[in-house]
Amino acid sequence: MQTISRVTCQFCSAFGLLVVMLQLSQPARAEMSAWADNEGGRMRLIALPPDATGSIRAGLQIEPKPGWITYWREPGNSGIPPQVGFSSEGVSLDKMSFPTPKHIVDDKVDEVAYDASVTFPLQLTAKDPALHELKATAFIGICKEICIPFQAELSLTFEPSARSRPEEEKILRAAEATLPEAASSEFKVSDHRLSPDMKELSLTVTLPESGETAPEVIVAGPSGHVFTKQTATHRDGQSFTTTLSVGKLPKAYDIHGKTWSALVIDGSRAIETPLAFE
Repeated sequence: MQTISRVTCQFCSAFGLLVVMLQLSQPARAEMSAWADNEGGRMRLIALPPDATGSIRAGLQIEPKPGWITYWREPGNSGIPPQVGFSSEGVSLDKMSFPTPKHIVDDKVDEVAYDASVTFPLQLTAKDPALHELKATAFIGICKEICIPFQAELSLTFEPSARSRPEEEKILRAAEATLPEAASSEFKVSDHRLSPDMKELSLTVTLPESGETAPEVIVAGPSGHVFTKQTATHRDGQSFTTTLSVGKLPKAYDIHGKTWSALVIDGSRAIETPLAFE
């Protein structure tokens, strides 16, 4: 089996589609695909039938084996962001959402990832609300000492008769509960400033509770860039300020008119909020 080191796995995205480690297309019971298995874990597709407008609630469920991880939408210095495409006629992916990840750091890697079962909520639209079969191609990275590109063909069928679907609904509801909150008056980034040389990003954050520990801050910049290194922090109760080191940006990058996003994790709560630059 071909494998790739975690340190050099940033090259996986460019070559991953050429390396199909596992492709499965198996019959599935209604509303859940069969599991696709890999050395480091498994994944499957879950969906509820289209409603009268063609809207579909779905999810990509990934279960890494103990000691393995899979990645957030911006993985960090290494890793492969999850990708999902749908081949069913008339089906479009409107949105893929990402539960709050972990920032995993050791001597060799600096990653934004998941080390336990995770389900990415998917919002789909079908032109025909009577859609019978849903087909998807999922491509993820799953890593331990090595990083393995994991691609699978997933399919499920919808039962034509109306019935309750408690297991599918429970999984999707639990996945939605793991998403970061929207910013609010009690938990928000109240100010953000990028230094003139674009080497440092300063944030002022209002936190939901008083405390002494600095929250985790993960900033997703241009596609493929994520910033996590805090060089200066100060917390005074519910007020928090931090400066993040901005890594190498694309050549001749113009920040004006761009929008990044900040994920702030404080204990059991998290928000993800846009950072707009004039």
